[in-house]
Amino acid sequence: MKLEDLSPLMARRRVGGPSYDYDRFRVDPVVALLQWPDDVLEQFLFDFGDNAAFVSDYGSIDLRDITWRLETIPAADFNEMPTGASDAGCIEIYAENPVYWVERRSHKVGQHWEEHGTWLRPPILIERHLLAPSTSGLQVVEGRTRVGVLRGRLREKLYAASHHQAWVGHP
Repeated sequence: MKLEDLSPLMARRRVGGPSYDYDRFRVDPVVALLQWPDDVLEQFLFDFGDNAAFVSDYGSIDLRDITWRLETIPAADFNEMPTGASDAGCIEIYAENPVYWVERRSHKVGQHWEEHGTWLRPPILIERHLLAPSTSGLQVVEGRTRVGVLRGRLREKLYAASHHQAWVGHP
């Protein structure tokens, strides 16, 4: 099952508007087959499953071949982690002014950064091997702003935890 296979479901979601909320989406039989964690399902499929650039970056993956685990990753590992080709360079843009991007979020997000030195919600990463067998390492699927804020905080020597949680997709 690939992102394009979800097109009918995504169309129903768009037509349904606010009445077709996440709770309704997650129990759809096609989505339920994946057995993905709710946090991943919402950030990956519900939020971006029909975004053309996102589909271009991740449309080749068989969604059934991904196993998700919540993992703790060293902050330094995020410094060189790429994102999809359609958003190349965006993490660096967020890193240029991490305070600004945190201020654009809720007070709760900013408070969490100040108190814990990390994001409130774990981003979504994927093993690059799933995208291209000859590659290795991790790639940011969703959470580009969060990773950019982390990079900027590290660069500016603002408080940042040494390790951060993220959902990681493995083959």
